[in-house]
Amino acid sequence: MLVCLSANHSSASFDVLERLSAGGADIGPRFVRDNEFVQGAVVLATCNRFEAYLDVDETRVHDRAEAAEKILGALAESSGIDCRQLESSVEAIDGDEVVHHLFAVSSGLKSVVVGEDEIAGQVRRSLDAARTLGTATSSLERLFQKASTASRGVKTRTAIGHAGRSVVRLALQLASSRISDWSQTHVLLIGTGAYAATTVAALRDRGVQQITVFSPSGRAAKFAARLGLVATEDLPAALDAAGVVITCTSRPEPVVTPEVVHEGERRLVVDLGLPRNVDPAVAHITGIELLDLETIRLHAPLEELTATSDAHELVLDAAAEFHAREAERRAGPAITAMRGRAFEILDAEIERAKRRGTWTEESEADMRHLLGVLLHTPSERARQAAREGDVESVFAAVETLIGPVDNVNLASRDEDREEQLPA
Repeated sequence: MLVCLSANHSSASFDVLERLSAGGADIGPRFVRDNEFVQGAVVLATCNRFEAYLDVDETRVHDRAEAAEKILGALAESSGIDCRQLESSVEAIDGDEVVHHLFAVSSGLKSVVVGEDEIAGQVRRSLDAARTLGTATSSLERLFQKASTASRGVKTRTAIGHAGRSVVRLALQLASSRISDWSQTHVLLIGTGAYAATTVAALRDRGVQQITVFSPSGRAAKFAARLGLVATEDLPAALDAAGVVITCTSRPEPVVTPEVVHEGERRLVVDLGLPRNVDPAVAHITGIELLDLETIRLHAPLEELTATSDAHELVLDAAAEFHAREAERRAGPAITAMRGRAFEILDAEIERAKRRGTWTEESEADMRHLLGVLLHTPSERARQAAREGDVESVFAAVETLIGPVDNVNLASRDEDREEQLPA
């Protein structure tokens, strides 16, 4: 069973999201290690969302309430948030609803800025991280890969995919009311990750020509050379020279603090980091105006003005197709057993024909072809019944004909074969 624990901009305060992002991003291995019923975990942590997707073995869950308490307890301990506060901030989603939820998240339909561009990449990277940590099961692999497929479909087949929406662009839109001429504005960018590259593109779309980059991890020179920027290692001097400062690093502690910021001319500081890259105390320094994610979230456009019904329909269709394929997979062991038993009988008959001396290559080919034709219709009808939600009837029918089906062993062999296929 799939389970998702979701804290997002709609359900949790900015402070809770920040603490979850700082303390819970690496909690996936702990979920798996400390709970025998959790087989796998993928953690998605963004600037406005923290979600843990769990692959749960229901047969090992003896008390659902106790299991939920253990999971929340681990999350509370890692983030330093009281369990009662977590309970009011985290929504638990399970079963089929997890699929629709992740597909909608990956397509940007549940973002602060509906239709934003960055979330699809963040979803892909969360799966990559789980693979590295060894917590991505085959079920979670299929779920996240299909979520990426769904988001690409939304982007290419609906108007929402062409809007270029993002938190970065919304922040720059809000900042434009304070900037008279972007082409004459010196911007300091703090950070060199994928989000920083997106920020550079958005700034250049606004006409910005002077961009200096600082990296707390020392990657500024390489990043600047790649994108045609100016690198700096002197943060205080760069802060003094900039008219706009934009931060987007994943550092767990603030990079811009009162100790490195001097009073002076008016400067706009845009903090896109979670946890915060800018100490809130910086806002009290003369000349500094701070625009952080919490403020940006308050100005996000309403969903009705940005999302399209077509995008929601595509996500619903993609989720329905995923459910149908998963149901078909669950019926796979029964279909495999039926076909396997039929071919065992055929092989035995071929061996008898060889002993009698009546076997020929042509006769064996004809017999195998005939059996394939005979099995085609019942196999397809079984798959269709499974897709329509009647998996139990498929097993019952097959077991009536050939006896008990070893569901677990056959299913595991199917998954082993699937995991050997290229992604």
